[in-house]
Amino acid sequence: MTPSELFLTEDGSHSIYSNIYKVPYHSRHGAIVETNTVFIDAGLKPKMSQDIIGILDIGFGTGLNALMTLLHLQDSETQIYYEAIEAHPISIEVAKQFNYSTQLSIDQSIFLQLHELDWDIKHKLNDTFDFKKQLNTFENFKTDHKFDIIYFDAFAPSVQPDLWETGLLSKMYDLLNSDGVLATYCAQGQFKRNLKAVGFSIEPLPGPPGKREMTRARKI
Repeated sequence: MTPSELFLTEDGSHSIYSNIYKVPYHSRHGAIVETNTVFIDAGLKPKMSQDIIGILDIGFGTGLNALMTLLHLQDSETQIYYEAIEAHPISIEVAKQFNYSTQLSIDQSIFLQLHELDWDIKHKLNDTFDFKKQLNTFENFKTDHKFDIIYFDAFAPSVQPDLWETGLLSKMYDLLNSDGVLATYCAQGQFKRNLKAVGFSIEPLPGPPGKREMTRARKI
């Protein structure tokens, strides 16, 4: 990963291009606003009344989903177990170039620790937030946990088609607790039909800037 691959999105926050898939990690219309709309507003907030929340992040990527979740819950007494999967992690050197700490008015160490912590080990970020990241693909992912929320943040169906088909969507369904939700930026018709085929109910929602619609799926 080279500095030239870093770019500014329209809300002033950074994103990068994937060297492997040749696509950006976030919408050009805004990395922070996309994360807030898709995963915080549509995924996390509907579960905030629970005392305990399990979150599975499929696509740790830049770490922005985890960071914004941690910040949103910093004054909460809700107990969080957050597990993230990433097959192709970015380097610490690249992570240091992101401007999320400036944009979110936090100390950069809060963000960098998410990248510096060892893989495949559970860490306690604070009294209420347990965090683990697996260096793995979702196909090979195993866990003893069930989750209340899935942040489905893989690259698009045209780029990673297997992740959006019924086989792996069924695995996601099984990993959720009853009434658990899957939140994603994608609103593709075939994807929504696949979700219904494995048992999810579908809630189309207004998308972040640049997208008319996104999807929240619920395990019934």
